[in-house]
This record gives sequence, structure tokens and C-alpha cells, in this order.
Amino acid sequence: MFRITPNTQIGELLREFPEAAGILQEMGMHCPGCPSAQHETLEEACMVHDMDIDSLVEDLKGFLENM
Repeated sequence: MFRITPNTQIGELLREFPEAAGILQEMGMHCPGCPSAQHETLEEACMVHDMDIDSLVEDLKGFLENM
């Protein structure tokens, strides 16, 4: 079972759940088009975008549970 954590790589998340691209973009993270995102973790992306990792993880979990 796929588990979303702060250490989840964005590329892995998007391969497993392409639908997650929309929620990332809505939050201002344009990860699907960023070459760095393939090996960047959610936590690293949050640091770059000055976002709260806990909120992002919870939002992604909620989004994916309701798909």
C-alpha cells in the first residue's frame, strides 16, 4: 500500500497517483513540470515553496481518500 509521508518523492507520488498533480498545482506547487521534482521529497518542496509539510500531507491524504 502506498503511504504518503514527508519523505515521499514527488515523482513517485505522481507515478502512483497522477491525479495528485492537480492538487499540487492548486497549492502553487508546479511539480509536474519541474525536473527536480522527480527525486525531490514533499518536505523538500515545501521548504522551497515556504509551505507547511504537515498540512500538505494531510491535504494529499484527504484528496486521495476521496478519489
